[in-house]
Amino acid sequence: MRTTAAGALGLETSLLQSGMGGVAGTELACAVSEAGAAGCAGGYKLVGGALSAMLERLTAGTDRPVGVNLIPEVVEPAALDRQVAQVLDETPQRVYLSFFGMPKDAVLARLAAAGRRTVVQVGTVEDGVRAAALSTVVVAQGIEAGGHLLGASLRDDLVGALRTLAPEACLVAAGGIGSPEEAARAVAAGADGVLLGTAFVVARESRAHARFKSAVTGAEAGDTVITDVYEIGWPGRRHRVLATAVTADPHQPAKFIGRTVVEGKPYLVARFSAAVPTEATSGRIEEMALYCGNSCGAITDEVPAADVVAAYAPVLPGAAVVKNRERAKSHAG
Repeated sequence: MRTTAAGALGLETSLLQSGMGGVAGTELACAVSEAGAAGCAGGYKLVGGALSAMLERLTAGTDRPVGVNLIPEVVEPAALDRQVAQVLDETPQRVYLSFFGMPKDAVLARLAAAGRRTVVQVGTVEDGVRAAALSTVVVAQGIEAGGHLLGASLRDDLVGALRTLAPEACLVAAGGIGSPEEAARAVAAGADGVLLGTAFVVARESRAHARFKSAVTGAEAGDTVITDVYEIGWPGRRHRVLATAVTADPHQPAKFIGRTVVEGKPYLVARFSAAVPTEATSGRIEEMALYCGNSCGAITDEVPAADVVAAYAPVLPGAAVVKNRERAKSHAG
């Protein structure tokens, strides 16, 4: 029998936050989880002490279900195994594992044996059917989404195809969702919840650079492009970003255009780097990878993450739980 995303992950509402590397730190993840949805911190290439430090902040910041997002295709298999081992060893059961793209079956089998919930984001029907058999939640990403794209299908088309082939799967829709009305349409198309990325880029707790946030809130869907120019550090994937001087002229030299800091370690940022500009980044922000989905036209303000969750909760499965909690708070006051 199908279950909602809220039921599958132990949430109050069927809303997932994308574990965007750099942008989705523990502050954002914990704020989303505290609001009753599924917060998720970006693990990206973190391993060893850097990952441990992040996991410690994550588990200290909330006692609710919260996730760590890993990206199988940007790390070697041994490094992914080490990341997974650290999450299993250093976090409680309420911390779920999220994968952007399909990991090896053995990775998901290992997590299932450990009793961990898993979320796998896919962009194709083939990967979605495989993920449905091996994971707790399948996120169907359409090409309306910001960031790296896992397939070539529109969101609702992919959800519909997967619902036909995996009727009992818990399916979450991702891509182009910038309003509760659009979320409701995704649910009507067969989704059991939604995942938001761009809406949380501009959340107050997001680590996105202030100029990145301003660019997103001032943009329309037509200001985004699908390209493959931001490939340093993550080659071989198309991505949806705001149009920049770099997307307009991909033949410029790949010289250094900025600096950033990740878990206390400084890095140079090259033109064409896949690295997102964060609050720790300086330099030519306007030339960097400003990942942004088609939803941007409906996103106009920087607001607390809890306000984002509250706006979407009434149209998503699990909303009754949120309303009951608010009613209880009101009576207690």
